Amino acid sequence: MPYGRSGRRGAVHGTAARRGAAPGGEGRAELREHRRRPGRARGRGVAVTFETVEPVLTGVRNFRDVGGLPAAGGRRVRPGLLYRSGHLAHATEEDTAFLARLGLHTVFDFRNAADQALEGPDVALPGVRNVNIPLSDPADGAEFWTMVREGDLAQLRAALSGGRAAARMAESYRAIITDRTAEHGRVLRALAEDSVPALMHCAAGKDRAGLSIAVTLLALGVEREAIEADYLESNSPHRRYRMYRSPEAAEGMSPEVRELLAPLFDARPAYLHTAFDTIESHWGGVEGYLTEGLGLTPALRERLRERLLEG
Repeated sequence: MPYGRSGRRGAVHGTAARRGAAPGGEGRAELREHRRRPGRARGRGVAVTFETVEPVLTGVRNFRDVGGLPAAGGRRVRPGLLYRSGHLAHATEEDTAFLARLGLHTVFDFRNAADQALEGPDVALPGVRNVNIPLSDPADGAEFWTMVREGDLAQLRAALSGGRAAARMAESYRAIITDRTAEHGRVLRALAEDSVPALMHCAAGKDRAGLSIAVTLLALGVEREAIEADYLESNSPHRRYRMYRSPEAAEGMSPEVRELLAPLFDARPAYLHTAFDTIESHWGGVEGYLTEGLGLTPALRERLRERLLEG
């Protein structure tokens, strides 16, 4: 059945307004422009309709409130408590002012040291705790991403053509599920106790942050079709991570280079399905993953639901 999500982003604007953002005054960061984007995203054969009202941030990609997604028992994720985005290192003053007004308790940064060296640290948000929990090992990817930024066409073809780029992405999703259970368990325990409102981000806000959001939503009883629909919103043009190539790189951003790199920067259903399938094959399903894999007790899961759900 379709899931309605009409106006789910309106809570972002409303939350900021309640914290003193007035039209024409200090609220200009979120009032200067909004996108209202009706659309349809398709999960496993299920169309999910939604309409978003969200701020247009200049230096932060892929920002959105996860509130409004439907959960089990007729409940929904409560707006204004769980956000996702790309990194905050390039946030403008207006972006930073908007983020500061969200009343965040914790920012979870899933980037590794190599990411932070390349992009820089997050901007400081007054009174907000920043927790760095790397979900990937820089030793596994630093050389690869240097090749992506600086390699010539022959190197890119050798590494990425013939389905190799998509296979690499699928494998990274599998590894984050199997190898990062301690990290995901830590995040969910923090959310259940005291760490909301929270913002989760990585570099682009689609892979590591996307999986952590997906795991959180699974723990809340959100159906996979709705999780997938939210995940695929990262493909919207104004959300996508900007591909970067060194100005000295041979072939620059030619059409062939863009095609070779596309699987690395797309949010593809097959990647998320790999994560879901890994949960099934390793733990027999979501229940086993949450209890055996992440070590979440029934009491903690109930606290998580009470904190993040409404209705």
